[in-house]
Amino acid sequence: MILHCFIIISAAALLCDGQIAEYLFPELTQATRGVVDELTKTPLVSRGSQSSGDLLSAGVRVLTLLPEAATRALGVGTQLPGLLPDSHTNIFGALDNFLPDYDAGLGNEDATLDIRDIVRKYGYTLEEHEVVTEDDYILSVFRIPSNGSAVFLMHGLLGSADDYVVAGPENGLAYLLADEGYDVWMGNARGTKHSRRHVHLKPSEAKFWDFSWHEIGTLDLPAMIDSVLEETTAKSLKYIGHSQGTTTFFVLTSVRPEYNEKVSLMVALSPVAFMTNVRSPVVRLLAAGTPFIHGFLKAIGVYEFLPDSSLMRTLKLLMCGAGVVSDIMCSNIMFMMAGVGYAQFNFTNLPVLMGHTPAGASAKQVAHYGQGVLTGEFRHFDYGTAGNLERYGTETPPSYALENIVAPISLFYSDADWLAHPKDVDKLYNNLDSAIDIHKIPYQQFNHLDFLWAKDFKVLVYKRLRKLLTFF
Repeated sequence: MILHCFIIISAAALLCDGQIAEYLFPELTQATRGVVDELTKTPLVSRGSQSSGDLLSAGVRVLTLLPEAATRALGVGTQLPGLLPDSHTNIFGALDNFLPDYDAGLGNEDATLDIRDIVRKYGYTLEEHEVVTEDDYILSVFRIPSNGSAVFLMHGLLGSADDYVVAGPENGLAYLLADEGYDVWMGNARGTKHSRRHVHLKPSEAKFWDFSWHEIGTLDLPAMIDSVLEETTAKSLKYIGHSQGTTTFFVLTSVRPEYNEKVSLMVALSPVAFMTNVRSPVVRLLAAGTPFIHGFLKAIGVYEFLPDSSLMRTLKLLMCGAGVVSDIMCSNIMFMMAGVGYAQFNFTNLPVLMGHTPAGASAKQVAHYGQGVLTGEFRHFDYGTAGNLERYGTETPPSYALENIVAPISLFYSDADWLAHPKDVDKLYNNLDSAIDIHKIPYQQFNHLDFLWAKDFKVLVYKRLRKLLTFF
C-alpha cells in the first residue's frame, strides 16, 4: 500500500505538472521516471507472497533510489545511506544489526505524548506561559523552572520546543540544562503547532501566514525574551538556537540592536545566515523554483508548509510508521535535508522523532531561505522591484546589518552539515565582530540534526556548551 501510494504520487507529479517539472528540473524529472519504472518492477510491488525478509531485501534498495537520484541530479554527488550489505555507505554494516535497534523503538509512547506529558513523565516540572506579540500572535513558551540563570532555547524551521526533549532525559538539551540547575525556557515561533493562535486572525486565513523568519526575529523573539526577563526579574539571559533559531537571533539583534544587552551569551548550533554553499538537494531544489513555487502556492491558497495537522499525522502514519521499509525511506528524506552523516543517528528513537516533527511553518519562511540560496546574501524578504520600493525604498531588499550585533556569540558547525556549510559559517564568523568562539564538531559524519539528537550529544556538543555557559 505504501509503495502504491508512492508510485501514484510520483506519477501524478509527472503527469499533472510534467511541462513545469521538465522546465525547472529536467534531470530530476528523468530520474523520477526511472525510479517509478523500477518501483513497478520490484518484487515488493509485483509479488505479495514472499516472506517479509525477502521483500525487505528486494525493496529497501529501490526505496533509496529517488533520494539518491535527486542528490545526483542536483550535483551534490554523495550517496545516501543504505541498509543493505552491498551499500557503500552502510549504516550498521548488516541489516541484522539494524533490526534490534529499530524494534526497540516500536511502541515508545513518547511518539504520541505531547511535550507536556513527556516532560512530566520523566519527573520534571513544566510550566506553559502565554506570550502576545506586538502584532497579536499568541505564542506558547514552555519552562522547566529553577532558581538558576535563565537559558532560552529556540528551535529551527519545522521544529518546536519538542526538539529539545524528544531525545529523552539522557540526551535532551532541555533536561541536561535543567539537571545543571538552569532555568530552562523553550520558545515556539508563530505558526508552529504550539503557537497557532492570534487575537483576531485564524490559521485558516491567508493573512495569518503572511510572515517569514524576519517577523519571528523582529516580533516573536522580543516578546518571548521580554516575558522571560519579566518573569525572572533578570536583566539578561543565555540564548541557544538551532538552525532557524540562529537565523532569527541574527535578525533580532541586527534590526533591534537594543536586545543585544538582554543576551549575555548566544550559542549558535548549526548557524544559518549565508547559504551560498548549501548542499541539501531538498533546499536547492526548492530554491531553484522559489519565485514560481511561492507564487503558485499563494495563487492556490496554500500558505502553510508541512503543518502538524490531522492529515499530516495520517500521512506520517501511512508513509513513515508502517514498518522498517517505510521508516528507511523517511530517514533517507531526512538525510537529504540534513546531511548524510548517519553514524550518530539513533534509529531506536526514529518513531518518536516522526511523532513530533514537522511542527509547521509558513511557506514564506521557506521562500525566504530559497532567496538566500539564490542570491548568496543574508537580507530582508524580496517582494520584487515594486514591492521592495514600497517597503524599503530600494529595488533590492537591504542586507541585515550584522555590524549591529554586539552580544557574545559562539558558533558550532560540522563538516557533514548540508544546511550550514563550513564556508558559509566562516563567512558569518568573519562578519560578526562579537563572535568569541567558532568550534567544529570533531566528528566527520556529524550532520544538521545531530546538533539536537546525536547519540553522543553529551560528548560532542554539550561538554563544550556547558563550559561556555559557566563563563557567561
